Amino acid sequence: MTEIAHGWSRRDLLRGAALVATGMAAGVGATDMWFTHRRLPLGGGPASATLGNGPQDVGSGVLPVVWSGMTTRRLVALTFDDGPAPQWTPMVLDTLAEHRVPATFFMVGAQVRRHADVVRGRLTEHEVGNHSWQHRDLAQMDAAAAYDDLRRSHDVIAEVTGAPPRLVRPPYGHLGGAVLHAAARLDCRLVLWSLQMVEREYPDDPAGHARRIVADVRPGAIVLGHDVGQPRRLVALRGLPDMINGLRARGYTFVTVSALLGACVAPTRTG
Repeated sequence: MTEIAHGWSRRDLLRGAALVATGMAAGVGATDMWFTHRRLPLGGGPASATLGNGPQDVGSGVLPVVWSGMTTRRLVALTFDDGPAPQWTPMVLDTLAEHRVPATFFMVGAQVRRHADVVRGRLTEHEVGNHSWQHRDLAQMDAAAAYDDLRRSHDVIAEVTGAPPRLVRPPYGHLGGAVLHAAARLDCRLVLWSLQMVEREYPDDPAGHARRIVADVRPGAIVLGHDVGQPRRLVALRGLPDMINGLRARGYTFVTVSALLGACVAPTRTG
């Protein structure tokens, strides 16, 4: 059935109209009847970007969601999710150090707590963002739970790295109102990505995968990779040197996400 009106089906709307009519005939408030049929809770649920009826504790109240940088300069930000872990994170850090490439690591708080020794003292040239406490889907949490999850991760990242994260990337790229509200409370930008590594398309072909990413990068790209996970992801990590060299041959400079956003121009309005 065709979905309309932000996820409501035609059947939902017809049923809602029938409830309103029935409620009016019975002397029941139409609004009350409509709300009781809604599938999502109001005020603080996963879809709500507000919490309660009082003042919203959201800092400046301005929260951009970023997929890429708005620039014509050949800048690219490599990002790695889900770590740290002793299996692959050191390999990624070694490759980046060898090629003098800064990157942004969106780390899972529980992993940071468990493997602090893997990254302690090795992130000077890099940036660390918040990727939740245990990689649960924040878009399914209510506002209080989403905030508590990100706050817990925020605190342990600040403790281990010495700097509070200023970026949040929700697991799976899933956004809900509660995620927006929680990130605003933490004064963090929400960062997604414009290009993702596609390891399963290049099994056992690190060089082929690297060529694919190099060809697809555009100015301001934020590239998603992973420094933990299934073994197939090693195709991308083993191809990192070729990826770095290929992008440099195309004139690209590697920057952290925050440096990329700092180099961007603000959009202008016309008319």
